[in-house]
Amino acid sequence: MSKDTEIDMKDVELNEMEPMTGDGKAAGGEKNGNLKQVPEDEVTFTGLSKEELMKVAGTPGWVRTRWVLLVLFWLGWVGMLAGAIVIIVQAPRCKPIPDMSWWNEGPMYQISDLKAFSEGIKGAEEKLDNLNQLKVKALVLGPLHTVQTGNPNTLSLEEIDPTQGTKEALIDFLKKAQKKGISVVLDLTPNYPGGNAWFSTSNVADVMEKVKAAAEYWLGEGINGIKLSNIDVAISSSDWSKLQAVVQGNRTEDTKKRALMGVVEHVTAAQVSQLVNSSGVDLIISDLLNNNSGGQERIEAMENLHSQQRSLGWGLGAAQSVQLSKFAKTPALIRLYQLLLFTMPGTPVFTYGDEIGLQAGNGAKSPQMVWDIEKEPAEGTAVNETAEVERTERVAVRKWFKSLSDLRGKERSLLHGDYYPLHSSTSALSFLRLWDQSERYITAVNWGTEPKKLKLQLAPTEGVELPETAKVKLSTDPNLEADTTVNLDNINLGPEQAILLQFPYTG
Repeated sequence: MSKDTEIDMKDVELNEMEPMTGDGKAAGGEKNGNLKQVPEDEVTFTGLSKEELMKVAGTPGWVRTRWVLLVLFWLGWVGMLAGAIVIIVQAPRCKPIPDMSWWNEGPMYQISDLKAFSEGIKGAEEKLDNLNQLKVKALVLGPLHTVQTGNPNTLSLEEIDPTQGTKEALIDFLKKAQKKGISVVLDLTPNYPGGNAWFSTSNVADVMEKVKAAAEYWLGEGINGIKLSNIDVAISSSDWSKLQAVVQGNRTEDTKKRALMGVVEHVTAAQVSQLVNSSGVDLIISDLLNNNSGGQERIEAMENLHSQQRSLGWGLGAAQSVQLSKFAKTPALIRLYQLLLFTMPGTPVFTYGDEIGLQAGNGAKSPQMVWDIEKEPAEGTAVNETAEVERTERVAVRKWFKSLSDLRGKERSLLHGDYYPLHSSTSALSFLRLWDQSERYITAVNWGTEPKKLKLQLAPTEGVELPETAKVKLSTDPNLEADTTVNLDNINLGPEQAILLQFPYTG
């Protein structure tokens, strides 16, 4: 049989098959799949029509149900609103932030000798990122002008000493610093190489006229402020008010304040307070920490001046623009005073190199700044162990400095908080800083050569209490590690050691 014949026979077989019916069976007696017939009386539910829904919705039962639900909704809403109002009324109100100026917002960094710092103004421009990492908010440059020691006739406050750089380089530096959020102050102390900043009492009036003209010139070039030494002498000039008008005049909310800063030495805390009130200077830097080496005197100075903290700059050696290491003779003391300055009420003021513990120069010579401290010796090269220990220590000090600067910038209690003394002795002191509902901080330092037992006590003060314990936030003492808890009635602080304690606001 041919292939075509086989195909035809299959077609015949398919055509002869009986069609499937609902009740039929397949050929051979086997039951095939049936199609279920739906009874005519079985109808699928498709919901109510619009007219039927309206009819049901209008029945008394549904009307009452809707009114009950509506009333419950509004009662709940009004209840939540009333609860929110009660919470807002009863919640403690936030204390308004005090009026802060840019010189209060972070550490001030003095570069008295730009050549020693970085080979002049151009080199300093390359180091702006390094300063920005330290959260520096203000730079004090110089003095940079030209003058012969003790000769007022050679004073030229608008000319830059060629060894420090050029006027054009200074203006470029100023613009780049300000772009990074760093304000620049120019030190215009007239006779800076000599012993008397104003040459002599008889010269004050004539020199003040030159200072006023120079201040007007440099402020016109974009400088953010000027600084003068021996401010107690300067204010005796009849032209002092004219200088104030040049620097501080025309202040508006839309313009950045221009600062008038002054340095005063060998005076008491009471005299500093009087100068703040009478001189009109925006920020006064004193040598109170240098002259008062006892804890009781230092705590008294802070107690007398803390209410004027936004007009005070604190530093160890800052009044003389020398390194902190001149007075803090050991690496431990350098860390101690860094912690003290960052947590005191007022603006911390440092001289270049303080962030790495740079050793002060001999006599009038400025120490050379050290860079690239992070660079480790190449593998396989001979290592000078003494130099490597010094490099490692500088890295550690800079890290400590940076952590303190970061913390002060974030914590309101340290930035502008209230101050309360807790302990003082000949070689140790402690105080509390707090602001409204922010974290509270306790500073405790012992610069003596023997261990010190501190019992922290707060004089009765409305709304302020000390807890029994506090957490160690930062510490130089190996026996008081960070994140451990200490009892405030019994703190054993090692010689030349410092700790910063933290405890929360509890309402």
